[in-house]
Amino acid sequence: MSLSVDYYFAAQSPWTYLGHPRLVAMARATGAAVRVLPVDLGQVFPVSGGLPLGKRAPQRQAYRLLELQRFSELLALPLTIKPRYFPVSSDDAARLIAAVDTHDGAGAAMKIAGAVFAAVWAQERNIADEKVLAQLLAEQGLSPARLEQSHSQAAHERYEANTRQAIEAGVFGAPSFVVDGELFWGQDRLDFVERKLKAWACR
Repeated sequence: MSLSVDYYFAAQSPWTYLGHPRLVAMARATGAAVRVLPVDLGQVFPVSGGLPLGKRAPQRQAYRLLELQRFSELLALPLTIKPRYFPVSSDDAARLIAAVDTHDGAGAAMKIAGAVFAAVWAQERNIADEKVLAQLLAEQGLSPARLEQSHSQAAHERYEANTRQAIEAGVFGAPSFVVDGELFWGQDRLDFVERKLKAWACR
């Protein structure tokens, strides 16, 4: 039986963008399955006590920018600290990732998720624009039909179910990872996720 990682994220999250390539690599190295679970932080924050970025104290907002720069340099990932299209509504992108997961599997969902993150933070593209989402599908070699399917009732219900599951799992921010019932919050906790996966792989 393979171990799985429940991967909770918001499609517009810079921290998820920074951690995504490492999660892909460690899942491949350990053989762990990834359950791709885009969520609506707008529903998570009121339950967990979190605040949207614009409502956080100025000191916290300033430090966030500093940390983004630090991690971008450390990880050698291009990142625009204040991208043109952020804040941005990410619901359509999240439902698109869910639709790809449903029809093409987790591997394809991880690819389109990575493309969405990079679109915001490295390429300054508007993920709230359907034309951009269609372009991202084409660039990843995925069917254009996924865009229409992302507007289906099934995709909406999947997004809602992911969000409820995140709340039940104690998730309060993005990205969050749950491995064998243990919660890890933040891309800077991926070392602990890796240790957990390697320990399982060595059994």
